[in-house]
Amino acid sequence: MLRIGLTGGIGAGKSAAAAAFAEHGAVVIDADRLAREVVEPGKPGLAAVVEAFGADVLAPDGSLDRPKLGRVVFGDDAARARLNAIVHPLIGALTAERLASAPEDGVVLHDIPLIVEGNSGAGFHLVVVVTAPLETRLARLTGIRGMSEEDARARIAVQATDEQRIAAADVLLDNAGPLDRLQTAIAELWEHRLVPYAAGLAKGIPAPLPTRPVLPDPTWPVQHARSAARLRSWLHRPDLPVDHVGPTAAPAPGVAVPDVLDLRATLPDADAVRSAAAALTGSGWIVGAEPYSDGAVAHSADPGRPARLFLTADA
Repeated sequence: MLRIGLTGGIGAGKSAAAAAFAEHGAVVIDADRLAREVVEPGKPGLAAVVEAFGADVLAPDGSLDRPKLGRVVFGDDAARARLNAIVHPLIGALTAERLASAPEDGVVLHDIPLIVEGNSGAGFHLVVVVTAPLETRLARLTGIRGMSEEDARARIAVQATDEQRIAAADVLLDNAGPLDRLQTAIAELWEHRLVPYAAGLAKGIPAPLPTRPVLPDPTWPVQHARSAARLRSWLHRPDLPVDHVGPTAAPAPGVAVPDVLDLRATLPDADAVRSAAAALTGSGWIVGAEPYSDGAVAHSADPGRPARLFLTADA
Protein backbone atom coordinates (compact mmCIF):
# COMPACT_ATOMS: atom_id res chain seq x y z
CA MET A 1 0.00 0.00 0.00
CA LEU A 2 1.03 3.58 -0.56
CA ARG A 3 1.64 5.41 2.71
CA ILE A 4 1.45 9.20 2.69
CA GLY A 5 2.47 11.42 5.59
CA LEU A 6 0.31 14.56 5.78
CA THR A 7 1.45 17.45 7.93
CA GLY A 8 1.38 21.22 8.26
CA GLY A 9 1.68 23.95 10.83
CA ILE A 10 -1.20 24.73 13.14
CA GLY A 11 -3.81 26.76 11.28
CA ALA A 12 -2.52 25.79 7.83
CA GLY A 13 -5.53 23.61 7.03
CA LYS A 14 -4.24 20.07 7.40
CA SER A 15 -7.62 18.76 8.57
CA ALA A 16 -9.37 20.20 5.52
CA ALA A 17 -6.80 18.50 3.31
CA ALA A 18 -7.27 15.18 5.11
CA ALA A 19 -11.02 15.39 4.58
CA ALA A 20 -10.51 16.02 0.87
CA PHE A 21 -8.18 13.02 0.55
CA ALA A 22 -10.74 10.85 2.35
CA GLU A 23 -13.40 11.86 -0.17
CA HIS A 24 -11.18 10.47 -2.92
CA GLY A 25 -10.84 7.15 -1.13
CA ALA A 26 -7.78 7.48 1.07
CA VAL A 27 -7.76 5.56 4.33
CA VAL A 28 -7.04 8.32 6.85
CA ILE A 29 -5.25 7.49 10.08
CA ASP A 30 -5.51 10.60 12.23
CA ALA A 31 -2.75 10.68 14.88
CA ASP A 32 -4.62 13.28 16.96
CA ARG A 33 -7.75 11.15 16.94
CA LEU A 34 -5.77 8.09 17.99
CA ALA A 35 -4.11 10.17 20.72
CA ARG A 36 -7.57 10.94 22.10
CA GLU A 37 -8.71 7.36 21.78
CA VAL A 38 -5.85 5.89 23.81
CA VAL A 39 -6.65 8.15 26.79
CA GLU A 40 -10.41 7.69 26.86
CA PRO A 41 -11.96 6.85 30.25
CA GLY A 42 -11.28 3.27 31.21
CA LYS A 43 -8.25 2.96 28.92
CA PRO A 44 -4.81 2.11 30.39
CA GLY A 45 -3.42 5.21 28.71
CA LEU A 46 -5.55 7.53 30.82
CA ALA A 47 -4.55 5.73 34.01
CA ALA A 48 -0.88 6.15 33.09
CA VAL A 49 -1.31 9.86 32.37
CA VAL A 50 -3.02 10.40 35.73
CA GLU A 51 -0.25 8.51 37.48
CA ALA A 52 2.36 10.69 35.78
CA PHE A 53 0.67 14.09 36.11
CA GLY A 54 -1.90 13.75 38.88
CA ALA A 55 -5.69 13.71 39.05
CA ASP A 56 -5.79 17.47 38.40
CA VAL A 57 -5.60 16.73 34.66
CA LEU A 58 -9.04 15.10 34.81
CA ALA A 59 -12.31 16.83 34.02
CA PRO A 60 -15.24 16.50 36.46
CA ASP A 61 -16.68 13.62 34.41
CA GLY A 62 -13.47 11.63 34.71
CA SER A 63 -12.28 12.25 31.16
CA LEU A 64 -8.95 13.84 30.32
CA ASP A 65 -8.99 17.64 30.45
CA ARG A 66 -6.80 18.13 27.40
CA PRO A 67 -6.43 21.93 27.69
CA LYS A 68 -5.32 21.55 31.31
CA LEU A 69 -2.82 18.83 30.41
CA GLY A 70 -1.66 21.00 27.53
CA ARG A 71 -0.85 23.82 29.93
CA VAL A 72 1.14 21.40 32.07
CA VAL A 73 3.34 20.10 29.24
CA PHE A 74 3.48 23.18 27.00
CA GLY A 75 6.93 24.70 27.25
CA ASP A 76 8.17 21.93 29.57
CA ASP A 77 10.35 19.55 27.58
CA ALA A 78 10.66 17.00 30.37
CA ALA A 79 6.89 16.86 30.96
CA ARG A 80 6.21 16.57 27.25
CA ALA A 81 8.74 13.73 27.00
CA ARG A 82 6.96 11.87 29.83
CA LEU A 83 3.63 12.28 28.08
CA ASN A 84 5.04 11.13 24.74
CA ALA A 85 6.58 8.06 26.36
CA ILE A 86 3.10 7.09 27.55
CA VAL A 87 0.97 7.78 24.50
CA HIS A 88 3.30 7.21 21.53
CA PRO A 89 3.61 3.42 21.96
CA LEU A 90 -0.17 3.17 22.36
CA ILE A 91 -0.72 5.27 19.24
CA GLY A 92 1.78 3.10 17.38
CA ALA A 93 -0.10 -0.06 18.29
CA LEU A 94 -3.42 1.41 17.13
CA THR A 95 -1.80 2.63 13.91
CA ALA A 96 -0.54 -0.88 13.19
CA GLU A 97 -4.07 -2.23 13.68
CA ARG A 98 -5.53 0.29 11.20
CA LEU A 99 -2.79 -0.44 8.67
CA ALA A 100 -3.46 -4.16 8.89
CA SER A 101 -7.08 -3.59 7.89
CA ALA A 102 -6.30 -1.28 4.93
CA PRO A 103 -6.36 -2.65 1.34
CA GLU A 104 -2.98 -3.68 -0.03
CA ASP A 105 -3.46 -1.58 -3.17
CA GLY A 106 -4.89 1.43 -1.35
CA VAL A 107 -3.62 4.83 -0.29
CA VAL A 108 -3.19 5.31 3.46
CA LEU A 109 -2.92 8.90 4.64
CA HIS A 110 -1.24 9.41 8.02
CA ASP A 111 -2.48 12.75 9.37
CA ILE A 112 0.35 13.69 11.74
CA PRO A 113 0.99 17.26 12.97
CA LEU A 114 4.66 16.79 13.87
CA ILE A 115 6.21 14.76 11.06
CA VAL A 116 8.88 17.39 10.50
CA GLU A 117 9.54 18.03 14.18
CA GLY A 118 9.80 14.28 14.81
CA ASN A 119 12.00 13.73 11.75
CA SER A 120 9.75 10.84 10.70
CA GLY A 121 9.24 11.67 7.02
CA ALA A 122 11.53 8.86 5.87
CA GLY A 123 8.95 6.36 7.09
CA PHE A 124 6.48 7.30 4.33
CA HIS A 125 6.51 6.91 0.57
CA LEU A 126 5.69 10.63 0.28
CA VAL A 127 5.30 13.58 2.62
CA VAL A 128 2.60 16.13 1.79
CA VAL A 129 2.80 19.49 3.55
CA VAL A 130 -0.07 21.96 3.73
CA THR A 131 1.11 25.56 3.88
CA ALA A 132 -0.42 28.98 4.46
CA PRO A 133 1.07 32.41 5.27
CA LEU A 134 1.59 33.31 8.90
CA GLU A 135 -1.08 36.01 8.93
CA THR A 136 -3.62 33.64 7.41
CA ARG A 137 -2.88 31.04 10.05
CA LEU A 138 -3.15 33.60 12.83
CA ALA A 139 -6.49 34.78 11.49
CA ARG A 140 -7.83 31.23 11.45
CA LEU A 141 -6.56 30.43 14.94
CA THR A 142 -7.95 33.60 16.51
CA GLY A 143 -11.15 33.75 14.48
CA ILE A 144 -12.19 30.12 14.09
CA ARG A 145 -10.57 28.49 17.11
CA GLY A 146 -10.91 31.45 19.44
CA MET A 147 -7.26 31.56 20.53
CA SER A 148 -5.64 34.74 21.68
CA GLU A 149 -3.03 36.03 19.25
CA GLU A 150 -0.36 35.54 21.91
CA ASP A 151 -1.31 31.89 22.36
CA ALA A 152 -1.48 31.33 18.60
CA ARG A 153 1.96 32.84 18.03
CA ALA A 154 3.41 30.80 20.89
CA ARG A 155 2.10 27.56 19.44
CA ILE A 156 3.41 28.41 15.98
CA ALA A 157 6.81 29.32 17.42
CA VAL A 158 7.42 25.86 18.93
CA GLN A 159 6.67 24.09 15.64
CA ALA A 160 8.92 23.62 12.63
CA THR A 161 9.70 26.60 10.43
CA ASP A 162 8.35 27.00 6.90
CA GLU A 163 11.85 26.33 5.56
CA GLN A 164 12.08 23.04 7.45
CA ARG A 165 8.69 21.90 6.17
CA ILE A 166 9.57 22.79 2.58
CA ALA A 167 12.77 20.73 2.84
CA ALA A 168 10.79 17.76 4.13
CA ALA A 169 7.98 18.01 1.56
CA ASP A 170 7.63 15.90 -1.55
CA VAL A 171 4.42 17.81 -2.23
CA LEU A 172 3.46 21.31 -1.08
CA LEU A 173 -0.24 22.21 -0.96
CA ASP A 174 -0.86 25.96 -0.82
CA ASN A 175 -3.92 26.64 1.35
CA ALA A 176 -3.74 30.42 1.41
CA GLY A 177 -6.86 30.80 -0.71
CA PRO A 178 -10.39 29.40 -0.75
CA LEU A 179 -11.10 25.78 0.14
CA ASP A 180 -12.12 24.80 -3.38
CA ARG A 181 -8.64 25.71 -4.65
CA LEU A 182 -7.09 23.28 -2.14
CA GLN A 183 -9.61 20.61 -3.10
CA THR A 184 -8.79 21.03 -6.79
CA ALA A 185 -5.06 20.66 -6.11
CA ILE A 186 -5.71 17.49 -4.11
CA ALA A 187 -7.92 16.04 -6.86
CA GLU A 188 -5.13 16.58 -9.40
CA LEU A 189 -2.51 15.11 -7.08
CA TRP A 190 -4.72 12.10 -6.43
CA GLU A 191 -5.44 11.38 -10.09
CA HIS A 192 -2.04 12.06 -11.61
CA ARG A 193 0.36 10.91 -8.91
CA LEU A 194 -1.09 9.00 -5.97
CA VAL A 195 -3.37 6.57 -7.80
CA PRO A 196 -0.72 5.65 -10.41
CA TYR A 197 1.91 5.35 -7.67
CA ALA A 198 -0.29 3.04 -5.59
CA ALA A 199 -1.07 0.91 -8.65
CA GLY A 200 2.58 0.64 -9.66
CA LEU A 201 3.56 -0.23 -6.13
CA ALA A 202 0.92 -2.96 -5.87
CA LYS A 203 1.67 -4.47 -9.30
CA GLY A 204 5.45 -4.02 -9.27
CA ILE A 205 5.40 -1.67 -12.25
CA PRO A 206 7.84 1.29 -12.27
CA ALA A 207 6.87 4.75 -13.49
CA PRO A 208 8.09 5.65 -16.98
CA LEU A 209 11.23 7.73 -17.26
CA PRO A 210 10.87 11.17 -18.86
CA THR A 211 12.37 11.78 -22.28
CA ARG A 212 12.26 15.58 -22.44
CA PRO A 213 15.31 17.32 -20.89
CA VAL A 214 14.74 20.11 -18.38
CA LEU A 215 16.88 22.92 -17.04
CA PRO A 216 18.65 22.24 -13.71
CA ASP A 217 16.44 22.34 -10.63
CA PRO A 218 18.12 23.72 -7.47
CA THR A 219 16.02 21.35 -5.34
CA TRP A 220 17.52 18.19 -6.85
CA PRO A 221 20.05 17.78 -3.99
CA VAL A 222 17.26 18.07 -1.41
CA GLN A 223 15.16 15.56 -3.34
CA HIS A 224 18.12 13.18 -3.31
CA ALA A 225 18.54 13.64 0.44
CA ARG A 226 14.88 12.68 1.04
CA SER A 227 15.14 9.63 -1.23
CA ALA A 228 18.38 8.51 0.43
CA ALA A 229 16.86 8.87 3.90
CA ARG A 230 13.87 6.75 2.86
CA LEU A 231 16.12 4.05 1.46
CA ARG A 232 18.22 3.91 4.62
CA SER A 233 15.07 3.76 6.74
CA TRP A 234 13.47 1.00 4.68
CA LEU A 235 16.62 -1.14 4.65
CA HIS A 236 17.37 -0.41 8.32
CA ARG A 237 20.85 0.74 7.34
CA PRO A 238 21.24 4.25 8.81
CA ASP A 239 24.86 4.52 7.66
CA LEU A 240 24.33 3.25 4.11
CA PRO A 241 26.34 5.35 1.63
CA VAL A 242 23.89 6.70 -0.96
CA ASP A 243 25.45 8.96 -3.59
CA HIS A 244 23.68 11.30 -5.98
CA VAL A 245 24.91 10.33 -9.47
CA GLY A 246 23.83 10.81 -13.05
CA PRO A 247 22.78 13.94 -14.95
CA THR A 248 20.94 15.63 -12.06
CA ALA A 249 23.90 15.29 -9.68
CA ALA A 250 26.12 18.03 -11.13
CA PRO A 251 24.42 19.62 -14.14
CA ALA A 252 26.10 22.45 -15.98
CA PRO A 253 24.30 25.78 -15.48
CA GLY A 254 21.74 26.41 -18.18
CA VAL A 255 22.16 22.99 -19.81
CA ALA A 256 19.02 20.82 -19.99
CA VAL A 257 19.32 17.21 -18.78
CA PRO A 258 16.88 14.32 -18.24
CA ASP A 259 14.89 14.87 -15.04
CA VAL A 260 15.81 11.52 -13.50
CA LEU A 261 17.10 11.27 -9.95
CA ASP A 262 19.88 8.66 -9.89
CA LEU A 263 21.04 7.17 -6.59
CA ARG A 264 23.92 4.76 -6.03
CA ALA A 265 23.87 2.78 -2.80
CA THR A 266 27.09 0.98 -1.90
CA LEU A 267 26.75 -2.24 0.10
CA PRO A 268 29.53 -4.37 1.61
CA ASP A 269 29.40 -7.28 -0.87
CA ALA A 270 27.33 -9.12 -3.47
CA ASP A 271 25.32 -10.99 -0.83
CA ALA A 272 24.34 -7.68 0.78
CA VAL A 273 23.27 -6.37 -2.63
CA ARG A 274 21.03 -9.38 -3.21
CA SER A 275 19.58 -9.06 0.28
CA ALA A 276 18.88 -5.34 -0.17
CA ALA A 277 17.28 -5.88 -3.57
CA ALA A 278 14.94 -8.49 -2.10
CA ALA A 279 14.09 -6.20 0.81
CA LEU A 280 12.96 -3.37 -1.50
CA THR A 281 9.53 -4.97 -2.03
CA GLY A 282 6.92 -2.42 -0.96
CA SER A 283 9.42 0.41 -0.65
CA GLY A 284 8.42 2.19 -3.84
CA TRP A 285 11.47 0.86 -5.68
CA ILE A 286 10.82 -1.82 -8.30
CA VAL A 287 13.81 -4.06 -8.97
CA GLY A 288 14.20 -4.80 -12.67
CA ALA A 289 15.78 -7.59 -14.67
CA GLU A 290 18.06 -5.32 -16.69
CA PRO A 291 21.74 -6.32 -16.66
CA TYR A 292 24.02 -4.36 -14.37
CA SER A 293 27.48 -5.79 -13.80
CA ASP A 294 28.03 -4.09 -10.44
CA GLY A 295 24.84 -5.23 -8.71
CA ALA A 296 21.12 -4.47 -9.24
CA VAL A 297 18.99 -1.67 -10.62
CA ALA A 298 15.60 -0.49 -9.35
CA HIS A 299 13.21 2.12 -10.69
CA SER A 300 10.76 4.24 -8.70
CA ALA A 301 7.02 3.63 -9.03
CA ASP A 302 6.38 7.31 -8.29
CA PRO A 303 5.35 9.12 -11.50
CA GLY A 304 5.92 12.45 -9.80
CA ARG A 305 9.62 11.80 -9.14
CA PRO A 306 11.20 9.51 -11.76
CA ALA A 307 14.28 7.90 -10.24
CA ARG A 308 16.72 5.01 -10.54
CA LEU A 309 18.57 3.20 -7.81
CA PHE A 310 21.85 1.38 -8.46
CA LEU A 311 22.81 -1.13 -5.77
CA THR A 312 26.53 -1.82 -5.92
CA ALA A 313 28.95 -4.00 -3.99
CA ASP A 314 31.98 -2.43 -2.35
CA ALA A 315 33.98 -5.64 -2.59
